[in-house]
Amino acid sequence: MDLKSESLSKKIRIKITYFKLTILIALYYALVINIPFYVQLYDALERSNSMNIGLFLCMPIFIFLITNILFSLISWPYITKPLFIFLLLTSSIVSYVIYNYGISVDYGIIQNAFETDTGEAASYLSFYSVFWVAITGIIPSLMVALVKIRPEISVIKKSLSIFVSVLVILSIVFFYFKDLSYIGRKNSYLKEMIVPTYYLSSSYKYIKNTYFSSPVTYKKIGEDAKQAIKDPSQKPTLFFFVLGETARSQNYQLNGYPRPTNEYTSKQDVISFRDVASCGTATAVSVPCMFSALSRDEYKESVAKHQDNAIDILKRAGISLLWKENDGGDKDVANNITKTTLNREVVNEFCNGNSCYDMALLDNLDSDIKNMEGDRVIFIHLMGSHGPNYFKRYPDDQKKFTPDCQRNDVENCSSESIINSYDNTIHYTDFVISKLIDKLKGVSDQYNTSLLYLSDHGESLGENGVFLHGLPYAFAPIYQTRVPLMLWMSDGFKKTKNIDQTCLKNEAQNSNISQDYIFHSLLGIMDVKTSTYDQELDLYKKCRKNNEKG
Repeated sequence: MDLKSESLSKKIRIKITYFKLTILIALYYALVINIPFYVQLYDALERSNSMNIGLFLCMPIFIFLITNILFSLISWPYITKPLFIFLLLTSSIVSYVIYNYGISVDYGIIQNAFETDTGEAASYLSFYSVFWVAITGIIPSLMVALVKIRPEISVIKKSLSIFVSVLVILSIVFFYFKDLSYIGRKNSYLKEMIVPTYYLSSSYKYIKNTYFSSPVTYKKIGEDAKQAIKDPSQKPTLFFFVLGETARSQNYQLNGYPRPTNEYTSKQDVISFRDVASCGTATAVSVPCMFSALSRDEYKESVAKHQDNAIDILKRAGISLLWKENDGGDKDVANNITKTTLNREVVNEFCNGNSCYDMALLDNLDSDIKNMEGDRVIFIHLMGSHGPNYFKRYPDDQKKFTPDCQRNDVENCSSESIINSYDNTIHYTDFVISKLIDKLKGVSDQYNTSLLYLSDHGESLGENGVFLHGLPYAFAPIYQTRVPLMLWMSDGFKKTKNIDQTCLKNEAQNSNISQDYIFHSLLGIMDVKTSTYDQELDLYKKCRKNNEKG
């Protein structure tokens, strides 16, 4: 660059004070970044028949004042630019999620973001999402990076700005206290839609709990675990625990859905439980929760990760265990057993170099079984119905419902095509489960075989403007918290375990259960005796006769 052009560049470079930059950024948050919040607020006001135009119009002012206070407190030399650039980039992503999926970025979403793999993260990328972040995050960040900040810091100006902001906020609260209280009580999720306050507080909690909390002493439970004595002539048990992903009960034919999504397992004499509640609305919560001895109400990640789970106790009892993975990992529940993960980089019948269809999990299954000893439990973690790119979860020959949504940004597809794509994932999962059952039937002369399938959480498909999952459990729609659970048992398994299938079918139709039952049901059905077992939370127990052995 010659001296003339360099001089011109210096002349056109904008200069601004810290105070003015803070005001402008706060204004940008109020007028652009928080548009998704205003959409959610407007919907809430309309639904509650309490539309107050004055209150609604005051909200941008309220957001401006809140962000002005926050940004004034953090706007200081050397950190202002990097901090604002970071906030603008992350806030644009959060704004995209709230506007397009109708969900807040809470602790669970932050946890999933930190724990996800690159393949899962890439599934959320689309031209639309990149364009959104470029316009609302990258361009404003470049403007902040290029602007020259004049070295003027006035504590008096900052203090006065914060003081005036607080006064005006108190005035708004005073005039609209009754309306704010009513809307807040009826729609407590709204505060979670305000950017950047909620996602920053959630991120702080996650980072603090994960990296800066005091070490928790590991607690062993079920140390008295042992298998009941059985007849030496009895065949060993082979049990498949199939862990689904993002499948919701409402789209299961076996549970009353009008479409043939269970075309394959409906011919396999399976038992489907109609009312099963998940422990969480995200994999990072539901998976460790279901295998822990803690109920959903008791569940704390810090406790569950530092004590034995059902898998650990099964191992202690002498049962041979294996975890086969095609999703985002076992969430640390299978740390103490053998694990195998599909190699997604290969190219073959089931893998394309980036991802694998769930049928790939059946490869090497015969040798896996042979390499184990005694009673065996194989945990098979499916990719299932993982969104938003549902269309990548099933091969073309399993595309039963058309037209399907052939893009990642499902919110821009028609409702019909979204449901078709999702139902195709359920249909394909059903095909995989049926093939696993066929595999078990093929070795029933050597083993007493059974399969249990359970999804981790459900999914929203655009109902009331909500997509995907991850909403706080307290106000998550039932689509995110009701999951399918099905059982298949060979004749030998039913006879050995003394199971009355008619009784179990009746229980499946009429009982309300939850993932709290999984810990105790696994121990119970594998005849593991331990003081941590609670027969009231064993879904098999009521239908087993004379099964007490020493």
